[in-house]
Amino acid sequence: MKKIKVTIWNELLHERGEGKVADAIRKFYPDGIHAYLKEALAADDLEIRAVSLDQPAQGLPDELLNDTDVLMWWGHVAHDKVCDELVAKIAERVRYGMGLIVLHSGHLSKIFRTLMGTRCRLHWRECGEKERLWVVAPEHPVAKGIPETFVIPNSEMYGERFDIPDDGKIVFMSWYEGGNVFRSGVAFQRDSGKIFYFSPGHEAYPIYHDSNIQKILANAIRWAAPAEILAPRVTPQPEPAEPITTPNPLKALDTSALHKTV
Repeated sequence: MKKIKVTIWNELLHERGEGKVADAIRKFYPDGIHAYLKEALAADDLEIRAVSLDQPAQGLPDELLNDTDVLMWWGHVAHDKVCDELVAKIAERVRYGMGLIVLHSGHLSKIFRTLMGTRCRLHWRECGEKERLWVVAPEHPVAKGIPETFVIPNSEMYGERFDIPDDGKIVFMSWYEGGNVFRSGVAFQRDSGKIFYFSPGHEAYPIYHDSNIQKILANAIRWAAPAEILAPRVTPQPEPAEPITTPNPLKALDTSALHKTV
């Protein structure tokens, strides 16, 4: 059985902080959110690697990135620390087929904004209120086996308006105790790559310990995994369907520099 190669990327900053909040975070994720998810999502058909911002090449050297079928991204306070060159490499990898799962505050990450083409802003409030998720696209593979609705006892409110493109498929909607609503699970396609954004996952609450949340993430991995990741290629020049009789004014010129791998 060919395994899906999953890389979970995390800033690993909250878990190493100081104070009571950081102590609470370490209680739920002692080795980091990425390490916890690596263990929680372990399955026979998955090969999961957990990496972080502090590692060489910010956790994603070319060898690892090019060996990744699905990249899961958790970021919050260090979006600006991720180098633009790495973001460009990830974006190209996604366009050629690598799956991307963006978690919680990763909505403001450079990679998500790059692929969305929007600011990806939203309303938010942090007071530990209840969040109720609703499945609004039960036919979607990411919603397979998920109850129509379930409750997260304590969550950070993310609310509309959420500045994302209109081409996303809404799979989950959330309602919060304070009255806000939010498109909390949205699927996108960018060229050959599938992208899933999922908002529940505040670092100070044990949201990733919830079995329904884990099932959603596992479904998202298998949905986003590509049948193949295409290699960079030169755009083909098809033979004309009909005879071309128009004289070509560029015929005597060298136009090779105008063509490149895309």
